Amino acid sequence: MSYRHTQPAYLILTVLGAAAAAFAVGSAPGGYDAGEIALLGFLAVLAVFFASLTVEITSDRLRVWFGPGWIRRTIPLGEIESASAVRVPWYVGWGLRWWGYWLYNVSGRRAVVLRLRGGRRFGVGTDEPDALLAALSRAGVTVQTT
Repeated sequence: MSYRHTQPAYLILTVLGAAAAAFAVGSAPGGYDAGEIALLGFLAVLAVFFASLTVEITSDRLRVWFGPGWIRRTIPLGEIESASAVRVPWYVGWGLRWWGYWLYNVSGRRAVVLRLRGGRRFGVGTDEPDALLAALSRAGVTVQTT
């Protein structure tokens, strides 16, 4: 393995925790009904699924996954034509997003966009774009600088 980095999703966890706490406190005086319990459970599941973003580069593939890995993407390195660092506008948000391409992001505004064969693109949010680009370069991917 030539690269592995996990970025915690502090903002996502803070927002989900604050929403759950506000909802729980607001609903507590009257007790919880099934819908309220389901909503709190849903917020907890979101927190688990999007608690972090891990990027791993091995000798033949790039893997990206949220939290425990149920939402993931694997791309053979041979499919990646090039990579470049970009800034993501703040209003795009975090999580799994469509922004002209699929973007996996848990925090911040920096990402690496992979140009894949056939013209497709895939974005990986990261708090260390230079290290990710260097690892991709070592793996034989053409890195474009802006």
